[in-house]
Amino acid sequence: MYTDPIADYLTRVRNAIKANHRVVEIPASNLKKEITKVLFDKGFITNYKFEDNEVQGTIKVALKYHPITKIPAIRSIARASKPGLRKYAGTGNMPRVLNGLGIAILSTSKGVMTDKEAKQLNIGGEVLCYVY
Repeated sequence: MYTDPIADYLTRVRNAIKANHRVVEIPASNLKKEITKVLFDKGFITNYKFEDNEVQGTIKVALKYHPITKIPAIRSIARASKPGLRKYAGTGNMPRVLNGLGIAILSTSKGVMTDKEAKQLNIGGEVLCYVY
């Protein structure tokens, strides 16, 4: 049993990228599914598939690489808010990732979204991770 499922999700994706894997399987949860949808919408992953064959189910994520140079689309993916130290951001102090080129994924009262979407809706939330 792991204490931080989001950190486990991010570590599995990070390790698969370092090993140049095409697909990575991750144990599913509703929050992980929402994070996967955000990564797909922003173009960091090629595709995803939710499989509910077990009690928990799995998420199959197809990672995205440049077709010629084989450089991964996700250069860095890091956990921001940890179980021991939660990080929250209001509309006035939203984090800027790579000076606006990356995204911060937030868990808000309106669901999981990027920092730019939360700023447009004028809501804050818990900063889950940074991706660029």
